[in-house]
Amino acid sequence: MRILYSGIIPDGRNGKNIMQEKYHIITYGCQMNVHESEKIAGILRGLGYEETSEKEDADIIVFNTCCIRENAENHAFGNIGALKKLKKQKPNLLIAVGGCMTQEKGKTDVLKKKFPFIDIMFGTLNLEELGNLILRKKAQKKKVIEIREKEGEIVEFTDAYRTSYPNAWVNIMYGCNNFCSYCIVPYVRGRERSRKPENIIEEVRGLIAEGYKEITLLGQNVNSYGSDGTTGMTFAQLLDAVASIEGDFRLRFMTSHPKDFNEDVVLVMKKHRKICRLVHLPVQSGSNAVLKAMNRRYTREKYLDEIKMLKKHLPEAEVTTDIIVGFPGETEEDYLQTEALVKEVDFASAFTFVYSKRQGTKAADMEGHIPEEIQKDRIMRLVELVNSLTRKKSEKYLGKTVEILCEDYDAKKGLYMGRDEFGRMGYFASATDVIGQLVQIKITKANGISLFGEIV
Repeated sequence: MRILYSGIIPDGRNGKNIMQEKYHIITYGCQMNVHESEKIAGILRGLGYEETSEKEDADIIVFNTCCIRENAENHAFGNIGALKKLKKQKPNLLIAVGGCMTQEKGKTDVLKKKFPFIDIMFGTLNLEELGNLILRKKAQKKKVIEIREKEGEIVEFTDAYRTSYPNAWVNIMYGCNNFCSYCIVPYVRGRERSRKPENIIEEVRGLIAEGYKEITLLGQNVNSYGSDGTTGMTFAQLLDAVASIEGDFRLRFMTSHPKDFNEDVVLVMKKHRKICRLVHLPVQSGSNAVLKAMNRRYTREKYLDEIKMLKKHLPEAEVTTDIIVGFPGETEEDYLQTEALVKEVDFASAFTFVYSKRQGTKAADMEGHIPEEIQKDRIMRLVELVNSLTRKKSEKYLGKTVEILCEDYDAKKGLYMGRDEFGRMGYFASATDVIGQLVQIKITKANGISLFGEIV
């Protein structure tokens, strides 16, 4: 087995340079997957690899897949298949596939048959084993497939290679116990397991010390943190503890489930100004009949009561959401109830989706699947409604001064860019590099969901 070196190191034995091997990661899905790709990068760098943005230059290509929706799965299949030619040109290239798709029952057999050139497959429940799997593959000719079927103890990652400065993602828990009828997450990520609060707090302290300015606490349902009785803390107590850490930083959390979102969390938000006044609270539908079929375990009325409670304590708070249209059995009246709820809540923004059938979920076997043309009509109407509300909110920014955390520089626009605490993207010019800084911007133009302004 060849030793992997870090960097280009002179070999005194023969006077030659040993070139560092390179990795390329392709990520699909949500922030959870983005952060897990940072962990994968940390594992690869620990083996001596360095990053490359070009697949053709890579010695290993890792796919971190998502199977929550059909489109993400189809994109992964297409991109894996596109590597067949490159694999022939570079037979020593390693191709590894992991994430939700490989964890899905029966999917590894599909991948083996469809793409026999894949070298390594691993799942969401044994991501930490990737380094050993790579070394095994390098020591043998046959492919390496390791998919853990049951969740085990949480493995603490201390060497994730973070790529999202000045933002940092921090897992507080893994898995999901909700079993929404349309969702495959509990089947591919396992049951809920909460990290120990002292490990979370230590990680956040370290990130603040390194200069990160925005921390997002991650979980499929953050509100059920500690419900397994292993942490000695509720989510509200953990949020309070993290927000009490000294330092100048913003704090966010996602995702909250409406069946568990409660006043204790809102009161902690009110206590700490560093917690952003933005809650992501997926409603999915405005129809009680559809919510029941989705197994969401709350009603339209309960959801609206939670919005009222939030606004009572934090009138300035904004809410973002997820909405699915075209769920099996959804009538036109059901859809119109969703439109009415969107108008009543006046969401800051909404992620809208057409129902995607996922084998292995209860919804896949339901009667009353909606024809594609009706689904498309409803999603177009919903998107138009959401965009109109978003534009109106953007217009209210005109003339106001807002605090933006600068995240990057947009070379095409020639402007710096960042978000306010409500997640609204703002663009501005600056004579100096202000990435990672909180800056005050006076808004002079609003264009849809984007804001433009000048430093004051």
